[in-house]
Amino acid sequence: MKAKNVIVAVYGAIFRVVVAILAAYLIYRGAEICFDYGYRIFTEPAVSAGEGRTVTVAITEDMSPADIGRLFESRGLVRDGRLFMLQYYLSEFRKDVGPGIFELSTSMTAEEMMEAMVISKEETEEE
Repeated sequence: MKAKNVIVAVYGAIFRVVVAILAAYLIYRGAEICFDYGYRIFTEPAVSAGEGRTVTVAITEDMSPADIGRLFESRGLVRDGRLFMLQYYLSEFRKDVGPGIFELSTSMTAEEMMEAMVISKEETEEE
């Protein structure tokens, strides 16, 4: 009976240690991913250096920032569409970006692309 209690106690201790190590690893890995994403929001470089490749994109009024991010990712303008969406929500151009056809380049950062997509009040009144 005593040997059985000792074995159960040892297995219980091993199990708790394994669970603690797994929890610590998951917390560490999650923090690492969050830090990387947070850092990239403000420092993500352009897809290509130099001249880059010019891409024409059409943004419609019913497109969400997530849709725009997926479109840009599929066209090679950004590396990560979800990251672009976060950059959009945190940018100063969020309220000024509007629908239209835009000439963007792979040498532009996300902020430069958003700045190029800004629709002024005069342009919307002319339409």
